[in-house]
Formats: sequence, C-alpha cells, structure tokens
Amino acid sequence: MSSTKKVKDSHTIMTQLIMPNDTNHLGNLMGGVMMRWMDIVCALSAMRHCNTPVVTAAVDHISFQQPIDLGSMITLEGFVTRTFRTSLEVFVEVYSEDLKGTKTKCNDAFFTFVSLDEDTKRPSKAPGIIPESKREKELFEGALRRRDLRLIMAGRMDPKSADHLKKIFS
Repeated sequence: MSSTKKVKDSHTIMTQLIMPNDTNHLGNLMGGVMMRWMDIVCALSAMRHCNTPVVTAAVDHISFQQPIDLGSMITLEGFVTRTFRTSLEVFVEVYSEDLKGTKTKCNDAFFTFVSLDEDTKRPSKAPGIIPESKREKELFEGALRRRDLRLIMAGRMDPKSADHLKKIFS
C-alpha cells in the first residue's frame, strides 16, 4: 500500500431519491436521514483512502441551509482533505436537484474518521494525502485549524496549545 495518495483517489459520489419514508410531516428530507447519508459517503471516502475499516470520530457543524423536497434527487460528494497519524478529515457537500434539473447546494460538513487495523480493530496509521487543485490545497491547509478547534471543543487540547489558531487570533 502506498504511503501517500491523491485527494481525487478518495472522491466518492452517492445519489439518492427522496422518498416518502425519508421525509418529515412537511414533505422535506429529515435531517437525520441526510446526516446518515453524509456519514456513509464520508466513510466510503475514508475507506478508499486508507484501505482499512474506519470509524466516525467527529462531525463538525452541520446546518440545514435549504429544505429538500420529496421527489428531489440529492447528490453527496465526499473526499479526504487531510490525514494525521491515525485520523483523517473528510469534506462532504450535498446538492439537491429537482426534476427541471435545477441544482442547489444544501449542505456541507467535515467528518473525522479513524483508520482501524482490520484484525485488531485498533487505530492504524492513515496514508498521507497529496492535494493537487487550488481548492484541495486550501482545504488541506485549513484542516490544521479545524483539527485544533475540534480538539479544544472536545476538551482534548488546551486552547493555549493551539498553535494553528494563534495565528488567527494574534
């Protein structure tokens, strides 16, 4: 297995049709259903990158920017933005599409996964990542700040130790 992979190698697209069982009493996609699908597409991206089982460790802020109507199609696109020792960050975007072909961005979020050894189910080293496009490089650079914020919010890092955030606030 390669010690580094390109971002594009983890790119995963999933499309769903919004059915009655997926909606709330207003006829819109239920948030929990969308979060489940986001978790799945991100897990697939992480597994493609690591070639190992993965588990969800964290999900950053999710806001529901646009309602998604019954009968709409949604496309979820995920890819790995950066890896750390055993964890990796995955970015996901959600777009809805109506029957007229109008596409609307409805959501995005960052998920963090941990790569697991298939036999022991213990954390294992995640391969490095090579960003190529301008957007991939921007997301790669921002991942250090997002990681510091996640660790502070989880109580696993003292804010005074967040070197990547000091640059922003000083």
